[in-house]
Amino acid sequence: MKIKKTTTHLWIKQAVKLVQSARQEVVKHTNSLIVVTYFHLGKLIVEQEQKGSTKATYGQEVIKKLSDTLTKQFGKGFSDDNLENMRLFYLLYKRKTGLSEISETVSRKSLTVKRTKSISASKPLSERLSKTSIQNIFPLSWSHYVTLIRIKNKQERAFYEIEARQNNWSVRELKRQYDSGLFERLLISKDKKKVRQLAAKGQVIEKPEDVIKSKYILEFLGMEEAASYTESEFETAIINKIEQFLLEMGKGFLFGGRQVRFSFDDEDFYVDLVLYNRLLQCFVLVDLKIGKLKHQDIGQMQMYVNYYDRYVKKSFEKPTVGIIICKDKSDAIIEITLPADQQHIFAKAYKLYLPTKTALKTLLTK
Repeated sequence: MKIKKTTTHLWIKQAVKLVQSARQEVVKHTNSLIVVTYFHLGKLIVEQEQKGSTKATYGQEVIKKLSDTLTKQFGKGFSDDNLENMRLFYLLYKRKTGLSEISETVSRKSLTVKRTKSISASKPLSERLSKTSIQNIFPLSWSHYVTLIRIKNKQERAFYEIEARQNNWSVRELKRQYDSGLFERLLISKDKKKVRQLAAKGQVIEKPEDVIKSKYILEFLGMEEAASYTESEFETAIINKIEQFLLEMGKGFLFGGRQVRFSFDDEDFYVDLVLYNRLLQCFVLVDLKIGKLKHQDIGQMQMYVNYYDRYVKKSFEKPTVGIIICKDKSDAIIEITLPADQQHIFAKAYKLYLPTKTALKTLLTK
C-alpha cells in the first residue's frame, strides 16, 4: 500500500511539473511574439512618419490616429505613450543582429498577401518567424524593454539587458539594479577600461574581485539610515530578505547558513553568513559590522578564511573569500593589517538608501 501511494505521489508530481513547464513555455513564446509584433509596429510608425513634411507634428498625428484605431479594435495596450515606446524600441533595436532582416522579410510577405492574396503568405507572424527563433532575439518581456529603452547610454543599456536575461531578473529587480547604479558601481570597483566588456558580455566572473562591488545598496531591508540597530538586527533583516540580498551580492551566490559555528582550540566561533559562489567554486564568508571597521575585525575574518581553507573546503574548490560589510572603513587600516599579497579578503561599505545616478557618475570621472 505504501508503495502504491509513493508511486501515485510521484506520478502526480510529474504531471504537475509537466503542466507547469508547458505553461511557462507558452508564456515565454507569447511574450516574445508580443515584443516582435511591437517591434514591427514601431517600424511601420517610423516609415509612415518619414513620408510627412513636418516630421514632429506629423508623427504625433500618426500615433494618435493609430492609437484610436487599435484601441477600438483590440482594447488596451495601444495608448499614445505605448505606441511611442514601440517607435523608440524599433529605432534603438533595428540594428541588432538579424532584426532588420526579419522586419524586411515580414514587410515583403505582407505585400505579397495584398498583391496575390496568397493563403500561405497570410500565416501567423509566429509561423513566419519560426526559423529565426523569436525567443533568442527578444528573450525579455515588453515591460523589460520599456525600462531598457529609457536608458540613454547604449553600453549601459546593453549591460542591463544581458544581466536581466542571464540572471532572470524581474522588471522590478531590473529597475532596482538600475536605480542603484549597478553599472557605475562595477566600473568604480574595477578597471574603467572594462566598460566595453561589461556592455558586450555583462558581468564576467573569473576571480574574487569580479564579484566585489564598491558598495552594497541594502535599501530593500527597510532599515532607516539614522535608526539605531544592532548587528543581530541587521543580520535578521538580511535573512528575512535573503533573496534580494543574494541578488545584490552578485552572480552565482548561494546561501549556506547563518551564524555558522566552528570550533578550534576548545573555543567556538560563529560566521555571520556563509555563502557559496558556484561560478568561483568557493566559500564566501560574510561578517556584518554596523560601525567603523577595526583592525580586529580584519584579523577575525583572516582567521575565519584560514579555517575554511584548511579544514572545510575540498581540494577541487578555490580559496575561501572573506567579505566584511561595514558602515564605514579605512583603506589605510585595511592595507596595514592585511598581507601585501592577500587577494581574498575585502572590506566594503553598505548604504541603506539608493545613491543618485549623478553621484555615481561623478565618482567615475574622478
